Amino acid sequence: MTFPWLTTLIVVPALGAVLTALVPRGLEVTAKKLALFIALVTAVLTVIATVAFVRNGEPVQFVEQYAWVESFGVYWALGADGISISLIALTGVITPIVLTAMWREAEAERRNPKPFFALVLLLESMLIGAFAAKDVLLFYILFEAMLVPMYFLIGLYGGPQRRYAAVKFLLYNLLGGLIMLAAVIGLYVQAATQGRGTFLLADLVALDIPQSTQWWLFLGFMFAFAIKAPLWPFHTWLPDAAAEATPANAAYLSGVMDKVGTFGMIALALPLFPAAARDFAPAIVVLAVISILYGALLAIGQTDMKRLIAYTSISHFGLIVLGIFALNSQGAAGATLYMVNHGLATVALFVIIGFMIVRRGSRFVADYGGAAQPAPVLAGSLLFAGLAALGLPGLAPFVSEFLVLVGTYSRYRLAGVLATVGIILAALYILLLYQRTMTGPARESTAGFPDLRRRERLIVAPLVALLLALGFFPKPLLDVIGEGVQPVLAEVDVGDPEPLVPAAEGTVP
Repeated sequence: MTFPWLTTLIVVPALGAVLTALVPRGLEVTAKKLALFIALVTAVLTVIATVAFVRNGEPVQFVEQYAWVESFGVYWALGADGISISLIALTGVITPIVLTAMWREAEAERRNPKPFFALVLLLESMLIGAFAAKDVLLFYILFEAMLVPMYFLIGLYGGPQRRYAAVKFLLYNLLGGLIMLAAVIGLYVQAATQGRGTFLLADLVALDIPQSTQWWLFLGFMFAFAIKAPLWPFHTWLPDAAAEATPANAAYLSGVMDKVGTFGMIALALPLFPAAARDFAPAIVVLAVISILYGALLAIGQTDMKRLIAYTSISHFGLIVLGIFALNSQGAAGATLYMVNHGLATVALFVIIGFMIVRRGSRFVADYGGAAQPAPVLAGSLLFAGLAALGLPGLAPFVSEFLVLVGTYSRYRLAGVLATVGIILAALYILLLYQRTMTGPARESTAGFPDLRRRERLIVAPLVALLLALGFFPKPLLDVIGEGVQPVLAEVDVGDPEPLVPAAEGTVP
């Protein structure tokens, strides 16, 4: 029997959440240290598991399957392919960074920081479980359960409208989850009529579901995933949630948790409902293009830095969805890589903006200006994170954006052109943010800005290193992702379009 990597990665942070919550009142610093230690242990285990993932091996590895409610075909079924192991690694790496960034934020909020640290660990456990789940009901349970810790994270910590934002977040996602539950039950009925009722993903993928039924079930899943992602027009909860949450919490929400939506699209919706995916792909591509342009245009006009980054995420999620529903290897691999790269860049932006808010006490752009003079390292960090977010060549998001655009243009040329316009707009909103907050003469309000401290530099350093490493050398991760993408595309039964320019004679195709 092989080592149960995935169960271990789920149990360790869950157990850490319980232990952190049980730390007696008055020992908040001890609770924070315990939570950070558990997050670091989970990160190390995640890296070891990722390294242990065998390239060119079995498509699904670290398989675990135990009967849960066998009479109903429910299993504790876990496994990792190239798509899920990439997102599990992202979750493991980002969590200790977010906890370290929150080290002072909770104290600034004058609230007990212990619940925040315990809830983040619990959320990490659920996220890893969702990315690893190979039983559709298990995935659904985790998909819904993760709303609870995030609801409290938003509602307990953040701005004056945090309770409104938390309720809006919960209601939107609960609605999507209820519709998805109906689709999950419909899948079970289909399995029961064709042999034995089961929720195992591999068995459900093998079903012969009539096309008209696929349409309804596909729409049920996609509705929930489009809200979680979020995709226009189901996006309106994210700007409110990101603006009212603490920057560290907003980083985790946009950088990690929202990836469950796009992961569900490529890992569940496509292989379960291949005919429906092909039929609805053009419509979803249109929604993705609208998300790209809408998010970018609204980001340009924002005066609230956190809302600005939230709208950039809506634009970037549009690019991810666009790559998925281009239904070819370049687009799907680029979209999956983009999930990882967007997570790193967005977390970096939110964390650095959080440092600025702690110093100035404001999240509004107009309250800054000239901060680069007293705080050059802070300014350089913001510029670096912004350039990564806009896809500067040499930084990680560029590779994924390029693959998404190549994949899209080869199948939907107009969509590819319009998506490129969204990337041009990204340069505008990022550079305007930097210019208005960092350049020019220092104002009275920013003249005494302290530069990044040691702890803050330690938080930013791994994000900078990963964005550079994946920018210059993405091949190892792309190889792993490609092995996960190919079986999905095989289920959808689509091939890559013919090259727009034929290969010259004598060249290797």
